[in-house]
Amino acid sequence: MKLQVRRGLVSVVGEQSKEGRETREGKRVELWRAFTLPAVIGLAVLGIAGVNFANGLAEQNRQMGPEPVACEVVPRAGLAPEQGALFGVNLDWHAKPLAAFAKDLGHKPAVSVSFTGFPLTSKDEDDLRRAVEQIRADGHMMLLTLEPHEGLAAVTEETATALAKDLASFNNDGVPVIVRFAHEMNGSWYAWSQQPNEYIAAFQTLAAAVHEHAPGSAMMWAPNYGGGYPFAGGQFEAKPGTPGFAALDTNRDGVLTMNDDAYAPYYPGDEAVDWVGMSLYHWGNTYPWGENELPEANKFAEQLTGNYIGANGDDSLLPDFYGIYGTQHSKPVAIPETASLFAPTGGGEAELAIKEAWWNQLFNPATHQQFPQLKMINWFEWDKTEAEVKGRVDWTVTNTPAVRDAFTAALPDWFRYGPEQPCQPRS
Repeated sequence: MKLQVRRGLVSVVGEQSKEGRETREGKRVELWRAFTLPAVIGLAVLGIAGVNFANGLAEQNRQMGPEPVACEVVPRAGLAPEQGALFGVNLDWHAKPLAAFAKDLGHKPAVSVSFTGFPLTSKDEDDLRRAVEQIRADGHMMLLTLEPHEGLAAVTEETATALAKDLASFNNDGVPVIVRFAHEMNGSWYAWSQQPNEYIAAFQTLAAAVHEHAPGSAMMWAPNYGGGYPFAGGQFEAKPGTPGFAALDTNRDGVLTMNDDAYAPYYPGDEAVDWVGMSLYHWGNTYPWGENELPEANKFAEQLTGNYIGANGDDSLLPDFYGIYGTQHSKPVAIPETASLFAPTGGGEAELAIKEAWWNQLFNPATHQQFPQLKMINWFEWDKTEAEVKGRVDWTVTNTPAVRDAFTAALPDWFRYGPEQPCQPRS
């Protein structure tokens, strides 16, 4: 999901936002058929001495590669790498299956992002199982974004336990899952928006079930970047006089402004939260979006730490997200989605120059040194129409050969990818 805000105006864009989007069912993940492991072709050897048969069989086994190892459940504490960061993708499954992206990248992505409604329908469960099969073959881990479109009251002990048991089966099949529940809850555009008390209770209920029943799964808390908070004008903004408004008025002056903490009122607590995340995009430098512009130097780091003052506005009132939740709370930090805008008909700077300037900020050794708790970065690999631009935006890095070559050459040595050999699920 991507959000950009001009002061006093909410504007949400991306495959999961509100106006001009697909229906709720259309928003749910449409996943491709699962891959199957190649069948082993038996040898038929006639008229050959037994020793030659054995030698021939050994040679065939060498050509086929090593036997798949049995899938093991990785404990949630081990999902964050001790060194470096997981590299993943939010992929348009309609346009490119995971195997094709992995081939273009030259690596199996460590993380694959999926979206689904909550509670899960039988169709959601089937879709996710197909995703698990594809991720096991050509990736490693699922980042599952759960969207409770019917409201936070849909999260009960029963629905939470049902989800956790599904996750446990995915874990047993060799795919760890990180659940990004009700993301961007500090926005004003979702049925779960700006209800801090209800949100925290729902998150804690889900976390308790996941922690009890799915040891290979974890919970991610992922607010929206706070530039433009409290995003006045959204359908679900907190109204004065409500309990939610009182909780969000952190400086107790009777109004919600950038002077109020955009993150803390929504934090479910260290016991419930395993990861923290924030999506950061370069949409351009000035509103309205659509002009192809180079990102400002240090924009990524400054937004992650609440120090940004630039063409997008003065966001220096924001808390230091990384410092508070990554360092003080000792949580692994994720960038669940990121990319840099290129509108093919927008004029301005060239595609490669814009995207390279952004990924150079992400991949810079200084980024790794400054943010040792940054443990996941996922690229938004979509080419799609964006309502905010009123036209097509190509966010991808593997579709254009020159961009793909430059991107893959720039991948840093501190990235971690999926295993080369898929594991074999236990029968």
